[in-house]
Amino acid sequence: MGGHLDIALMVGMMLALVFYNGLLYFATSKKENMLYSFYLISGVVWIALSYGLLAKAFNIYGDGVFMLNLSVFTMPIFLVLFMMVIFETREFYVTEHRILNGLLALLVAGFCYGLFDIEGALVPASSLAALMMVVTFSVSLSILRKGHPLAKFFLVGHSFFVVFNGFAVLFYKGLMEPNYLNSHGVGIGIVLEAITLAFIISYRIKVLEDIRAQQDELKRLAATDPLTQLYNRRYFMAEAKSMAERATVLGQPLSVIALDIDHFKSVNDTYGHQAGDLVLKAVADNLQKFSRAKDLIARFGGEEFMILLPGADHSEAESCAERIREGVENHAVQAGDDVSIRVTVSLGVAQVSSATESVEDAANRADKALYAAKTGGRNRVCSAV
Repeated sequence: MGGHLDIALMVGMMLALVFYNGLLYFATSKKENMLYSFYLISGVVWIALSYGLLAKAFNIYGDGVFMLNLSVFTMPIFLVLFMMVIFETREFYVTEHRILNGLLALLVAGFCYGLFDIEGALVPASSLAALMMVVTFSVSLSILRKGHPLAKFFLVGHSFFVVFNGFAVLFYKGLMEPNYLNSHGVGIGIVLEAITLAFIISYRIKVLEDIRAQQDELKRLAATDPLTQLYNRRYFMAEAKSMAERATVLGQPLSVIALDIDHFKSVNDTYGHQAGDLVLKAVADNLQKFSRAKDLIARFGGEEFMILLPGADHSEAESCAERIREGVENHAVQAGDDVSIRVTVSLGVAQVSSATESVEDAANRADKALYAAKTGGRNRVCSAV
């Protein structure tokens, strides 16, 4: 690249940011990503054109190429639009939004004029750039004072843009002797601001992901029993409906197991409710241990649990129920020094007749089978008719 190695480096950095932002856009589909991309592309064009990279490195000349100087208008246009979106000025900062709209109107007017007379449009371009820098800096400072969390990051990047572009404007106006900083000020300012804007977008995505994670956690808490960390009855019934529909479509069996801890009241009366909670947790652990990963397990309330077994017929469900019964019977719950509690469970099993009944109906049949197991002596598995 010879003497244009620095310009090539600027262009390369901007192109890398375009690629990076493209990945972000496909991940989020946010409007700010699109506006930022257009800002970056305009910056790449302006830097490559204004500092001679297109002419010297690629031997590209002509009036058509000269029209690319319109990027001096498109850059600030997309920057202003980016500010409106990222700060949500239409909804929360009405005065600042009107000021940015006024600036946007001037920039669009300059761009439209340049389509017919590019040389004439470029005459006031440096003055318009100076106005743009003052307005955007003032607006972002005003938004910062009003407490927007992203304004401080924007101001850091925009300060680079304003300072280096200020050098360039003074150079273009003949008010400063030429040196590297003022002759390359616009390019340096664009690159530094572009990097900071990329950080702002990434930070905004992180904030949105944190909010989404909090929402997911709230949904999980709403669907989960806080003591056993199993699903609750409401989630079980909602999910069971969709699982039943899927089983019908695939032509697969579906079974239900109802379970109740035997003599659980006596555990609370003898050892206390804290020990009772330990027993509930231990039973929940055994349900997960002796069930399959795809089974849906829920605590229905008190000492009652329900399991939905997709792809399992009556025989497989009975085998699973027996494994659970044996596992609970053989497990001792340590409830303190020299206090070991053993409990048993009674279980009822029913296969869902998907053509004629709902999961709720099958659960009721499993519950009746559970009652039969209770009256038949407990610590056993009974099957629904």
